Amino acid sequence: MSASPRLGGLSPPAIQRVVLSAQALDRGQVDEAVRQLAPVLADHPSQPEVLRLHAGALSMRGRHQDAIEAMQRALAQRPDDALYYNTLGTILSAADYLDDAVAAMRHACELQPDLAMAWFNLGVMLTHCVRHEEAIDALQRAVRINPKHAEARALLSDMLRTQGRLAEASEQYRQILAERPAAGMAWWGLADIKTLRFDERDIERMRQALRTPGLGLDDLVPTGFALAKALDDHGRYAESLDVLAQSNALARQRQRWNASEFSAGVSAMLKAFSNPVAPAPDPALGSEILFIISLPRSGSTLVEQILASHSRVEGAGELSDLPLTLTGESQRRKVPFPLWAGQASSADWQRLGRRYLDRTARWRAARPMSIDKLPSNWMYIGAIRSMLPGARIIACRRDPLETCFSCYRQFLAGNDYARTFEDLAAFWHDFDRSVRFWRERAPGNLYEHSYERLVAEPEPAIRALLDFCRLPFEEACLNFHENRREVRSPSATQVRQPLRRDTAHTTRYGGLLDPLRKALGYPPFAG
Repeated sequence: MSASPRLGGLSPPAIQRVVLSAQALDRGQVDEAVRQLAPVLADHPSQPEVLRLHAGALSMRGRHQDAIEAMQRALAQRPDDALYYNTLGTILSAADYLDDAVAAMRHACELQPDLAMAWFNLGVMLTHCVRHEEAIDALQRAVRINPKHAEARALLSDMLRTQGRLAEASEQYRQILAERPAAGMAWWGLADIKTLRFDERDIERMRQALRTPGLGLDDLVPTGFALAKALDDHGRYAESLDVLAQSNALARQRQRWNASEFSAGVSAMLKAFSNPVAPAPDPALGSEILFIISLPRSGSTLVEQILASHSRVEGAGELSDLPLTLTGESQRRKVPFPLWAGQASSADWQRLGRRYLDRTARWRAARPMSIDKLPSNWMYIGAIRSMLPGARIIACRRDPLETCFSCYRQFLAGNDYARTFEDLAAFWHDFDRSVRFWRERAPGNLYEHSYERLVAEPEPAIRALLDFCRLPFEEACLNFHENRREVRSPSATQVRQPLRRDTAHTTRYGGLLDPLRKALGYPPFAG
C-alpha cells in the first residue's frame, strides 16, 4: 500500500463527506454518494480518494469510460494501493472488460494478499469468465482470510448447486443464515434451488431480515427476491408481486437502465450489417461452434443440456469470449463496435474468428464441438456470421409474457433491463427485431427454437434441433435429465428433471400482470 494517507490534503469537514459518500456507495445509494462528494470533488478534483469514489459513482451510473479514466488518474498517484486496483477491477468488470478486470484484481491480491474483498471479487469475475476452478480457489482464499465472509461462502455454495449437490448447497446456505440471518445471497441461493419450498417460518425470517437496521442493497435486494419466491410458493401472488416491485425498485437505485439508449445501440448494430460485409473467406470456419442466444429464462439452458447430452458436444455455458474478442478489436482500433464493422476486411474477420476459436479451444479438448450459451450474444449475430461463417446459431424463444415475467422474478447480476415492465418489454422487442432481421438474411445459419413446441412434442423438436446442428440423433438427447454435467445457470435444478408441462406461470397472476401485458402490446387478461 502507498505510504501516504488516502485522505491526505482534505479538511475534517471534507473527510466527513468522503466517509459518508463511501458508506452510501457501499449501500448502493449512488445519488446520496454523489450529493456528499460533489463539493469535495469541486474543491479537490485531483485528490486520489475523491477520484476513487467519483469513479465508483460514475460506474454505477453506467458512465463506464469516464469511470475508468477517473480511476486511472487516482491510480497514477497510488500505484501500490491494493484497494485502488480492487476498485479498478470492479469498474472494468462493470464495463465488460473482463480480461482486464481479472488482471487488475489479481494485482490487488498480489499487493495485499490478506485483502479478502479482492479475493472475493476475483472469484466473482472468474466465475463470469467460466474459469470455475480458479474461481473456487480465489473464493476459498477469501473465506480463509475472513471465515465470516457470507458472500464468498454463498458463492462457494452456488458452485455445489451447479454440480447438482443440492443437499450440500442447502446445508451451507442454512449455516450462513444461522450465523448471519440477513445474508441476502444465502436466502437467494436457497430460492434458486427451484425444487426447494420455503415454509412460513422462512417467510417470517426473511421479513425480519428485511427490517434489519442499516442493511445494504447487497442483502436487501436478494432477500426480497427470495421472499417473493416464497410467497409465490404459497399462492400469495399479490403479496409476491408487491415484494418484487419493491425489490426491483431498490435494485434500480444502484443502476438505472436506459431503454432508448440501448435500443439505439441495437439499431446501430443492425445498420452496421445492413450492407453486405465480406466474411472470413473459409465458409467452414467455426463449424465446431454452436451458439445459443436468447433472453434469460427462455429455455436456453434446457437446449444446452439436450445438445450437451450428445457424444460429440461439450456444453461450455455462458462464455464471455465473443464480446471480449470484439472489445479487444475495438481497443486496438480505438473505435467502438460496431462502428468499425464496415471497415473490417475478410482477413480481419478471419483473424477474429481464429482468435475466438483459440480462446475457447479448451472446451473442445474432449469433444469436437462446443456450445457458447451467453444469452446476450443475440446482439452480435452479424459479428458471429462474419467471424465464424460455419457456426450454427440457435435462437431460443418462449412466450414473451412468460419470459419477461420470469426475468422480473429472477435475481440476476446485470439484468438491469428487468426492473420495470416497460424496460422489460422494450428489451424483448429489441431481441425480437434482431432475430427477425437475421432470420430474413441468414436462414441457413439461424434456427428459431420454440420452448412450447419442445414441451408439447419433445422428440420431433429435439430431432429438428439436432438436424440443424448437423448431428445424428442419439437417445441420450431425449434423456437429457440423466446427464450429470455441471450446469452453470439458474435453471441448473430444472434441467436435471424430465420435461414438465406445468411451467407456465403468468395465468396464476391473472389481471395483476396487465401492466406487463400492456407494455408488450397484449390485451388484458381474459380469465
